[in-house]
Amino acid sequence: MMLEVMEVKKSFDGHEILKGIDMTVNKGDVAAILGPSGSGKTTLLRCLNFLEKADSGEMIFDGEHFDMRSAKRREIARIRSKTAFVFQNYNLFLNKNVLNNVTLGLMTAGKMHKAEAKDRAMNALEKVGMADKASSYPSQLSGGQQQRVAIARGLAQDPEIIYFDEPTSALDPELIGEVLTVMRKLADEGMTMLVVTHEMEFARSVSNHVLFMDEGKVVEQGPSAEFFAHPKEQRSRDFINTILSKNGNITE
Repeated sequence: MMLEVMEVKKSFDGHEILKGIDMTVNKGDVAAILGPSGSGKTTLLRCLNFLEKADSGEMIFDGEHFDMRSAKRREIARIRSKTAFVFQNYNLFLNKNVLNNVTLGLMTAGKMHKAEAKDRAMNALEKVGMADKASSYPSQLSGGQQQRVAIARGLAQDPEIIYFDEPTSALDPELIGEVLTVMRKLADEGMTMLVVTHEMEFARSVSNHVLFMDEGKVVEQGPSAEFFAHPKEQRSRDFINTILSKNGNITE
């Protein structure tokens, strides 16, 4: 077991967004978090990496136990040193080229020497097919290319797990495939990933575990093959049918 969280709760302005989430991610898992908009998926992901502070909850990460409400700054730093977060909208520095976008965190937070950071960054860019764009700036890249740079930035940190927050939602349809191809490659290489996504085909064909959320609760979770073939809950069946029917592929 790499990550386990128990009874994670979070409210904003008195509105309860997460209502006691339990989940487990094992090493090598590609876990997809699915659910309608507003179900709490992104809030959960941000709480896991302490971009939001949960109101309550327990975390076991890499063998260490943490209180998610009262975790100290040094504890959060220790968790983040083993994780990477890929945002919807890339979060690249527009005034820095691709190489510098990837090396910046390595040299500041990671205290890495410039030469080592450059080697690490170029290896990561090679993995996502962006090494030839190392000197380009974000404004010169497509959305798909920018997201691949963002993934390379995460990979360069040598994380134990990568969190993806709807990594294709800001992309034009024709650019989605190039990002999903990179993610499939990472999955094949054994990278542990937790992915908030609306890409049902990716969740069905690449992930091995699904967590389905609605209204701040986990409605159903389990192996992806079982979830898509035989969802146990009516809410899960309704969701799958609604999404897949848009592509002309309805699960009964």
